[in-house]
Order: sequence, then structure tokens, then C-alpha cells
Amino acid sequence: MIAKSCFHEVKAELRKALVSDPAAREMWEDITPLERNERICWISSKKPETRKQRIEGVWRELKERMRRPCCWPGCPNR
Repeated sequence: MIAKSCFHEVKAELRKALVSDPAAREMWEDITPLERNERICWISSKKPETRKQRIEGVWRELKERMRRPCCWPGCPNR
């Protein structure tokens, strides 16, 4: 199961990327709810083509065990 964020729902595109790779899914489960929320918000607030690129970036960062993007204040729920 993909852990839910406190504020945003994990959209199908991101869920598919997380489900497809156990290492990324494991890291998703390990990060804080705030970090999950910020990553979801960062991805879902863009155009479809940008969202696809950002999902790929988040998936890659999770696989590489990278933590929260630094200083992204864009989420309105923050």
C-alpha cells in the first residue's frame, strides 16, 4: 500500500511509478508525511508534460534515496 499524505491524495500517475519499483516505494514509505505532501503538490500543480517529467524526477530521487527538495515553498497547504 502507498502511504497517503496528510493533505494531498497520491494521484494515479505517481502511484503507478511508485508501485512499479520496490526501492522507490520503500523510500516513499520512509519519508515524512510533510515530504510526501510537498512532492505530491510539486508534481500535481503543473501541466501534463511537466508533471510527467517531475514524476520521473521524484521516482529517480526516491530510488537514489534523496530526501526532500530543498526550500520549495510552493505548496499552498504548507
